[in-house]
Amino acid sequence: MFAKSEPDDVGLPLGARSAVRTIETEAEGLMALAGLLNGDLAAPFERVLDIIQGIEGRLIVTGVGKSGHIGAKIAATFASTGTPAFFVHPAEANHGDLGMIGHDDAILAMSWSGETAELKGIVAYSRRFRIPLVAITSRPDSTLGREADEALTLPRVAEACPHGLAPTTSTTLQVALGDALAVALLERRGFTPGDFRVFHPGGQLGASLMHVGDIMHVGEAMPLVPAGTPMSEAIIVMSRMGFGCVAVVDSDGRLSGIVTDGDLRRHIEDDLLGQTVDTVMSRDPKTIEPETLTAKALDIVNSLNITALMVVRQKRPVGIVHLHDLLRIGVA
Repeated sequence: MFAKSEPDDVGLPLGARSAVRTIETEAEGLMALAGLLNGDLAAPFERVLDIIQGIEGRLIVTGVGKSGHIGAKIAATFASTGTPAFFVHPAEANHGDLGMIGHDDAILAMSWSGETAELKGIVAYSRRFRIPLVAITSRPDSTLGREADEALTLPRVAEACPHGLAPTTSTTLQVALGDALAVALLERRGFTPGDFRVFHPGGQLGASLMHVGDIMHVGEAMPLVPAGTPMSEAIIVMSRMGFGCVAVVDSDGRLSGIVTDGDLRRHIEDDLLGQTVDTVMSRDPKTIEPETLTAKALDIVNSLNITALMVVRQKRPVGIVHLHDLLRIGVA
């Protein structure tokens, strides 16, 4: 358990005191939920995972009010992590949307009290057609809890609202348990960052999950010269390609080193044009592979204060990626 702070003793303004009290109250609720998952709730949780993983259709999440808003978020989390899911409002379900629920689906119904009247139609539909029904509720003896094939019981905890009325801690627990289900299924399925990218192709997240091989420059666009090339020729290649560097390869096509703008400055007084790339290049330069995520590539160029990386496979250059390439697609 965490140690509670004492905001009254540190001269905090009233707003900050309230914030600390709210967060600590909700944190206590989360710890109570974690305690249940470490005990009596562990077996039901695993059975719910079995139900969701075993369906051939989709997970239908439903709820009313705050539980409905949270249900929509949970459905989106499932969908983005490899479990087909969507939210159906129970009131709409009672007016035709029950037809969206198939025999291969499962239903996840959320209600703190377990007695939400609007859920009766969708619950009855699930029982009539033997569609698996999972409940998230604080009352296992409620109508919803009794009807469900499996009920995940949330601990009865204090709301952060000083009047004990506004759903605060209770809604936090619903979100947390939904996230726990989605993440556990993600891990069961061996869901990878590459899989995640499939569901997030747009925006900064999608860009960060692209592979370097998707954006690297290849073929004649690579600044390559063979070992022994005079620096006078290497500088021309470097200037023409515009990457601020030129890679040096041996007779087998393996990367021997790289000549950068910095190397030119360091050797400018050493009869630079009379030398070959072998005496100027930096040996064992940092490289990456085509399968490297673009976010990782950006971390590397930033940490090493460089602007380009050679992309290699079995020590042979297959491409080059520039800092500007990463920034252009929105990696950050």
